[in-house]
Amino acid sequence: MSALHPGVHVLSCPTRWSDVDENGHINNARLVGYVQEGIYDMFCHHETAVRDALFPSGFIIARHEIDFLEQLYHRPEPLSVQLTVERIGRSSAHVVVNVCRDPLTFMRARTVVVARDRESGRSRKLSSNERRFLEAFMPDAVQAVAVPPAAPAVSTVPAVPAAPVTAPPPQRVAARSGAALPHRTRRRCRASVA
Repeated sequence: MSALHPGVHVLSCPTRWSDVDENGHINNARLVGYVQEGIYDMFCHHETAVRDALFPSGFIIARHEIDFLEQLYHRPEPLSVQLTVERIGRSSAHVVVNVCRDPLTFMRARTVVVARDRESGRSRKLSSNERRFLEAFMPDAVQAVAVPPAAPAVSTVPAVPAAPVTAPPPQRVAARSGAALPHRTRRRCRASVA
């Protein structure tokens, strides 16, 4: 974890001249490589993962969902590959990876990482230590869902009935065929805080 980004795993990753394609920017396939380097660093090199011997048989990447947000050019300043955990399943973790160089986010990926069983080569159930490790990278709002809520406090004040809540009427959006898409604004690099 980073002191600047608590609850976020951060890998400083330089770009290389060999990553540049014929268009003069970092090739999109190489950007996926930065995502995979960040995931490998978090699951295999993080001090807690090493100390507790987590994921002893490694992991499998089951899915990448990628948004390329800006063109990235080779510069001496390293990229900040920032990882948080969006959701934890029985054998998998949904990891959000932002590839940034202040002040921009160039790419955002949602990747499903599955714990691997050594003998079968297939998925296996996450251990309790692995779950605790992954929960440390979840934003507070998501952690509240993963942790059972505490028993409600007993109040001595009589309850007042709440006014009924009415939903606003649904709005219809007309489909525009052939309409130009709005210009995409530049995205700022933001780290999730846990």
